[in-house]
Amino acid sequence: MAVKLRLTRMGRKKRPFYRIVAVDSRSRRDGQYIEAVGTYNPLTNPASLEVDQATALKWLGTGAVPTDTVRSLLSRAGVLLAHDLGKRGASEEQVTVKVAEHLERKGAKDKAAIDARRRAEEATRKAQAEAARKAAEEKAAEEKAAAAAEAAEAAPAAESAE
Repeated sequence: MAVKLRLTRMGRKKRPFYRIVAVDSRSRRDGQYIEAVGTYNPLTNPASLEVDQATALKWLGTGAVPTDTVRSLLSRAGVLLAHDLGKRGASEEQVTVKVAEHLERKGAKDKAAIDARRRAEEATRKAQAEAARKAAEEKAAEEKAAAAAEAAEAAPAAESAE
């Protein structure tokens, strides 16, 4: 079964609203779909786009082929960048930071950009905290080793004084 990521139209006449869905390529446009990936509303200013990045990455990873329109929407949301970086072996923190930078360059002011920026800042904060913790542990280990060395030097000196 060939799976595609494509748009299915919702909304009333002359008021389009779309869902981004994973669907068998043989089914009709508004027919049954396997899983919803996100939504796209072209009527808002700017057009609103919400994509569940984990679901989209899952389907892209299993070989689902996006249509041209969905490809551009996923690119705008940073999902294709995350997919490409994941295939190249980048860590999750690197992917989060790169996607946040991509969304800022695009000037995205939607929920996805804000969430990605927040995740990138959180990942950076965690990395800094981990580095600070490791530095503190190393410093404590060095101080302990220095104290042990001083004690070792003081012990023979005390024995020779007797």
